[in-house]
Amino acid sequence: MDPNWSRGFYYDRIPPHAGMKLAREIATVTYRSGPEWEKRFGRRRADPRRPPALCPDFLIETYLDHAGEKFCLEYDANSLLYVSKAMDLFDLGYASQARMARLREKNRTRLALRGVSAGDGDGDSDVCSLTLPDIPYEEQPPSPQYPEDADADIAAGNLPVDLVKGLAPMRNHKTLVMGVMSDILFPAWQQREVADTLRLAGNRGVVHVELG
Repeated sequence: MDPNWSRGFYYDRIPPHAGMKLAREIATVTYRSGPEWEKRFGRRRADPRRPPALCPDFLIETYLDHAGEKFCLEYDANSLLYVSKAMDLFDLGYASQARMARLREKNRTRLALRGVSAGDGDGDSDVCSLTLPDIPYEEQPPSPQYPEDADADIAAGNLPVDLVKGLAPMRNHKTLVMGVMSDILFPAWQQREVADTLRLAGNRGVVHVELG
C-alpha cells in the first residue's frame, strides 16, 4: 500500500502516484491474455544495445510503465477504490437489492442531519478498521473457469431463486445477452445463466447470442 494514500486524506499532500501506477500495471496485465502479450512484445528489449538495468528494460515493461504513469496522473485514487468496491459488491439478487435500499434510506436520513459523522451511530459504518480476523484465512483451491455442472444446472432450471426474483423487474424489457466462448472474464456459461434467469423471471423478450 502506498503510504502517500494516507487512508484517503491526501488531497493537500503528495498523492499516491506510486500505488496508482502499480495498480494500473497489475490490472493491465489481466486485461490481456498471455498469447497476446507474447505476440505483441515477446522477450524483446527496448534497446538491445544497452546492458540490462533495474528499470523498464523489456518492451512489455516500457508499455506497462507508460500505461501506469499516464493513468496515475489522470485518475483519482479514492475514485478508483470506490469504483472497484462497487464492482465487487455488485449483486442483482433480490436480498442484496433490498439491503442496499435500506442502507440508501438510512444514509439519506443521516446526511440530512448535519453534524453527524460517518463513524457515529451503531458501528455499522463504512470506515475501514483494518482489523485482522480472529480466524486466520485458509487457502482454498481455485474454482474452475467453467464449472462442469453449469450447463446441467441451467438446463434443469436450477437457478438461484434470489437471482430470479431480483431480475423480475426486467420482465417487460427486451434484453440482448451476448457471450463469447473465449472470454475468460465474463464466461459464456454465465451469459447463458443470465439469459435463462431472465426467462424464468418472466421475460419473453430475451435474445441470447453466443459468439465462437
